[in-house]
Amino acid sequence: MIPAPLLTGAVYASAALAEIAGCFAFWAWLRLGKPVWWLVPGAASLALFAWLLTLVDTSQAGRAYAAYGGVYITSALVWLWLAEGVRPDRWDLAGAALCLIGAAVILLAPHRA
Repeated sequence: MIPAPLLTGAVYASAALAEIAGCFAFWAWLRLGKPVWWLVPGAASLALFAWLLTLVDTSQAGRAYAAYGGVYITSALVWLWLAEGVRPDRWDLAGAALCLIGAAVILLAPHRA
């Protein structure tokens, strides 16, 4: 059985990929002149993203979304580097580290029910 923190990390990483890919499809259509059919896989990817977030092991949606924010920011910087060819600088990396620390505090801290 996969430990809950690893499963949550995998869900968040998958959700980030789905969200970034979906948003990029819209960006490519509007800003890069790609054909309108790019919106179809983009919308499907965004629906997958929303479904994936429901798999996070927390009883509050807002907490799942808040913690996801740190993962999204980090993933967006990876996308910047791998898909757009722009290497994140030290300020990007420092900001992402702060966000991931914040995400861990939000998701893993003992909360009252």
